[in-house]
Amino acid sequence: MKVLNKKNILTLVLIIVFYAVVQVLITNGIINSFYEITLATICINIILAVSLNLVTGFTGQFSLGHAGFMSIGAYVGALINIEMNSTGGFLVGIIAGAVAAAIVGILIGIPTLRLKGDYLAIATLGMAEIIRVIFLNMDDITNGAAGLNGIPRYTNWLWLFVFTSLTIILINNFVKSSQGRACISIREDEIAAESMGVNTTKYKVMAFAVGASFAGIAGALYSSYFYFIKPNIFGFMKSIDILVIVVFGGMGSITGSVIAAVVLAVLTTFLQAYSELRMIIYALLLVVIMLFRPQGLMGTKEITDLFKFRKKGEKIQ
Repeated sequence: MKVLNKKNILTLVLIIVFYAVVQVLITNGIINSFYEITLATICINIILAVSLNLVTGFTGQFSLGHAGFMSIGAYVGALINIEMNSTGGFLVGIIAGAVAAAIVGILIGIPTLRLKGDYLAIATLGMAEIIRVIFLNMDDITNGAAGLNGIPRYTNWLWLFVFTSLTIILINNFVKSSQGRACISIREDEIAAESMGVNTTKYKVMAFAVGASFAGIAGALYSSYFYFIKPNIFGFMKSIDILVIVVFGGMGSITGSVIAAVVLAVLTTFLQAYSELRMIIYALLLVVIMLFRPQGLMGTKEITDLFKFRKKGEKIQ
């Protein structure tokens, strides 16, 4: 398969045009600081949701510990960023945060991913709380409950766009690879996959580590954009927020995670004026979606599937 085919070139052109249009809007002040924060939140949530979808949607492992990996990336990236205070230090912090989160993901994934269903969810939730408490008690390094303040801000639209695009492209390619197909087979039927020679533990840990590394990248971007982090930011509710995006968009759909992250961020922004009713409306919307579209907005389909025509005589599923 040629890399520089017509489809890939068109996709690349559209990506560059989208980046340029948004950059022009930011430069001319049409997208003000308030909407820039919303844009940054959308990008970070896309990275988190797409990476969690790899674990939960494509591999079928119900994880509630994604906020823990995000906190590792945030703290590692912030500490390196504060120490070096340069663009190079910012990028080193992102890479270090991703590697640290992946290593912790492997160490935790090997014993916990032998569990299934609710047991796995409880184990990963406990793991995230352990990580949060560790950061809470490392006063000399993380400043404890007071958190880290004055983190140099190097995260901007360029880096948000680059890392969001890379996350979508790399995870999409992973899903379409032989390793990705092995992960999907585990989701469909783990016993059947194992009987066909798939090393289920290996691929579950692999997906867990890849998802954790991208969560670390999201955390490092977050810390450099919002100047300030503390352990409570990465608590249980943060993991739930990410999971809601994945379920809302469709478990097993990268496009769904992207659309859901945008829709929920925009909805939250417009409902800020109604702080008393915001969470009620937000919850009711999710209940309605789950009642009438339990598979999420996209189910397991991608947006490209909508443009594929059925063969003559093929029945609609």
